Amino acid sequence: MQLRCSFRLYPNTPQRTALARAFGCARVVFNDAVRAREDARRAGGAFPKAGELSRKLITEAKRTEARSWLGEVSAVVLQQALRDVEAAYKNFFASLKDARKGAKSGAPRFKSRKDTRQSIRFTANARWSITDNGRLNLPMVGAVRVKWSRVLPVQPSSVTVIKDAAGRYFASFVIDTDPAADAARMPDTDQMVGVDLGLTHFAVLSDGTKIDPPRFLRRAEKKLKRAQRELSRKQKGSNNREKARLKVARAHAQVADARREFHHQLSTKLIRDNQAIGVEDLAVKGLARTRLAKSVHDAGWAQFVHMLEYKAVRYGRSLVKIGRFTPTSQVCSECGANDGPKPLHIREWTCAACGMVHDRDHNAAKNVTTAAGLAVTACGAQLRPGRVLAQRDETGSHGLSTEPRAA
Repeated sequence: MQLRCSFRLYPNTPQRTALARAFGCARVVFNDAVRAREDARRAGGAFPKAGELSRKLITEAKRTEARSWLGEVSAVVLQQALRDVEAAYKNFFASLKDARKGAKSGAPRFKSRKDTRQSIRFTANARWSITDNGRLNLPMVGAVRVKWSRVLPVQPSSVTVIKDAAGRYFASFVIDTDPAADAARMPDTDQMVGVDLGLTHFAVLSDGTKIDPPRFLRRAEKKLKRAQRELSRKQKGSNNREKARLKVARAHAQVADARREFHHQLSTKLIRDNQAIGVEDLAVKGLARTRLAKSVHDAGWAQFVHMLEYKAVRYGRSLVKIGRFTPTSQVCSECGANDGPKPLHIREWTCAACGMVHDRDHNAAKNVTTAAGLAVTACGAQLRPGRVLAQRDETGSHGLSTEPRAA
């Protein structure tokens, strides 16, 4: 399994200039490739091949006076920009044919030097390396200082240098995980849990544990509002406006980083303590169009569930998603009676069939566990019966029976 490990970079002034030059060259090659394919489409001809684009837009362009500065950066960076164009068109055409999962991908657009996020990629052919003193040595950039938060388990296959909207630099390494090391880190367990995600509590587990919502965006709302107001008062194109923009971007980055760290810690804890996890497949996009949109985005359910997915695959755990239309908040977890829908302000209710008093979220977490087939009885047997092969007289079509059918 391939993963990405990101570390903060601290380039000096000459290195920032070299990285800015590499960002610009990669952007120009990307735009030239998109323009070449668009011109071919308008002319009704075949799309140019990757080899033809590489020869025309990189090799021959370096010999011209207008593009001679392309030789000031690593050729691998320019080649990877062409690979990005090919991948973007491949995803676009696969999305048109409904052969790609997830949201629809639009046609590749031209990149701008004013884009707040810039990135370049170095593969093994670029001969980048990590020095003995822990610096990242990049071709035509130099040895950049890195803040190592952990040790890389294996030798990375590639590194992507990213500059985000807040002006920070990161190095993202692609590594292959070791299944044996992952299994030793997360030993098998017999615990199972259902998770009910919400806004009153970020998560309620089937064992009764409640995790309070951190509400990072709500807590930083006053600071963000003040920074955004200062930005709106600055003259467009001025240096003061750029300083104010960076201030807003850094404030948003602090919120996003804190939320991501919270999701990582909670998802790792759930994966470590449980062999199987049941979670509800929420319609986050639909909820984000309601009056609860800001709270829904602040919770970040989609990012949390995505972390559970890839960590479950990595450490050999089971993650079961139940349908979003499963009435987890309407069914009694004790007797199975359905009392119908209930408004959100009702946090406790009494089952009319068995008289059991339920906490709304705890009852929903129990129903998530049952619907996912993870609930067990006191003797350890699963409540949901396993699949049984159909009998011979139940399968296929054997003609009409001559015996009278029961009413």
